[in-house]
Amino acid sequence: MTNIRSILVVAVLIGTVRMIPVKNSDEQSAQKWYEEYNERAQEVFYANTIAAWKYNTNITNETQAAQIFASLVTANFSIEAAKNASNYNWQQFTNATLKRLFSKVTNIGSDALGKVDQAKLKQLKELASEMETIYSEGKVCRNNTCYSLEPDLTRIMAQSRDYNELLWAWIGWRDQVGEKERSKYIPFVTLLNEAAVANNYSNAADDWISSYDMPSEEFKELMFGLYRELRPLYQELHAYVRRKLKEEYGVDKFPSSGHIPAHLLGNMWAQTWGNLLDFVQPYNRTSVDVTPAMIQQGYNALRMFNVSEEFFTSLGLEKMPQSFWDNSMITKPANRSVVCHASAWDFYNQKDFRIKMCTDITMEDLITIHHEMGHIQYFLQYKDQPVSFRDGANPGFHEAVGDVLALSVSTPGHLKKIGLLKTVQDDYEADINYMLSIALDKIAFLPFGYLMDAYRWSIFSEETKMDDFNTKWWQLRECLQGISPPLSRPKTSFDAGAKYHIPANVPYIRFDTKQF
Repeated sequence: MTNIRSILVVAVLIGTVRMIPVKNSDEQSAQKWYEEYNERAQEVFYANTIAAWKYNTNITNETQAAQIFASLVTANFSIEAAKNASNYNWQQFTNATLKRLFSKVTNIGSDALGKVDQAKLKQLKELASEMETIYSEGKVCRNNTCYSLEPDLTRIMAQSRDYNELLWAWIGWRDQVGEKERSKYIPFVTLLNEAAVANNYSNAADDWISSYDMPSEEFKELMFGLYRELRPLYQELHAYVRRKLKEEYGVDKFPSSGHIPAHLLGNMWAQTWGNLLDFVQPYNRTSVDVTPAMIQQGYNALRMFNVSEEFFTSLGLEKMPQSFWDNSMITKPANRSVVCHASAWDFYNQKDFRIKMCTDITMEDLITIHHEMGHIQYFLQYKDQPVSFRDGANPGFHEAVGDVLALSVSTPGHLKKIGLLKTVQDDYEADINYMLSIALDKIAFLPFGYLMDAYRWSIFSEETKMDDFNTKWWQLRECLQGISPPLSRPKTSFDAGAKYHIPANVPYIRFDTKQF
């Protein structure tokens, strides 16, 4: 097992956060205890993140086992720290900052399962890793050629206008990935709920929502209310795009229900529709999609990242540290399996920050790079905070920081400034085209962002039974998003698992909350 000795050294650290007398109310003593915890936590979290990085950038049995081991070590460190912190009467502290730090130390998420049953905690970690591996190594094959999600199937979904080819890619990905995950996701949900109960929540949904400092039901009502307010605008966009798609593919390809077949929207999950801009924009003006210009000018992944860094430094923000360039994975390796889903990483040692991404030469990926580098900029700003505070104010806030900067990049003015647009057309028709391009990404996304977690909330609360996982998924997509499967999907399938954040167990409502 790679680097197992160093990880075992970290395990010894579990015992070094000193025990506390029962219900100590001394805030000076509590501050000293937290400082000791903070020092040890940085070391433990660093070792855990290194193990996770090695797995994500080189999926093998060895790196998978090392990742699971490191996550268990970290979980037990967190369990022990929470136990010791609970011996302070921290809820009565007058120092609000110290009180907040202790509240974070004592809320350990799904790791709480280890307080009840170590074997179940190990099973939870193993199931999570196995599902992520299935997703990351998934391939769809035809004529002796196999296609991975990134970049192969993603390109097909974005660029092809062949109805049957899109259907092949869409069904193939779900059959190859979702169905394999289903048998693991069912026991995973059970364990995740048990972990939530061990962490003093009624189920995993309440545990997730606690990050927003609101009662669970109030938060759910708020998010549905926001969706309901924006639904009239979404419906207008949906109707316009449906009409354009009918013109492209023929009326006979569309159900009488008014739904759009899910494989025709330029994206594997129909979450954003920006790749349809070439034939849905209403006016004959220069497209704001600069992918052709990037290819013509010989852009590669490194140049895209350099352009992103230049954008941030022009705002007075920091350059990426040299370790970022030395250690990040910005292209897909040819000789090994990796987790391609783009992500920004904080290694908790105040100096190591990285991005993992299988970059394709597209405007969409250029914007994604700016988004992920926005996360890195946020990491750099709070790197000297206590480890418990090295996160967003809530999950949506971190995403908003990345997005507000990325949005600025997609404006015609900025694209001209960096040489990807020759001219900026400043008139009514050009403005309408540009606003439509934003709507295809942002307005189209809103119901998807909501339903991804509404779906899992219903599973965690046991409103949706395991036999109805796929039925519930399509009920929500038809009702909230107005899309339907191009062919009838088996009840035993698990089409939700074809989206990374389901097998990776990443809460998704953050991508909606960031926009409000």
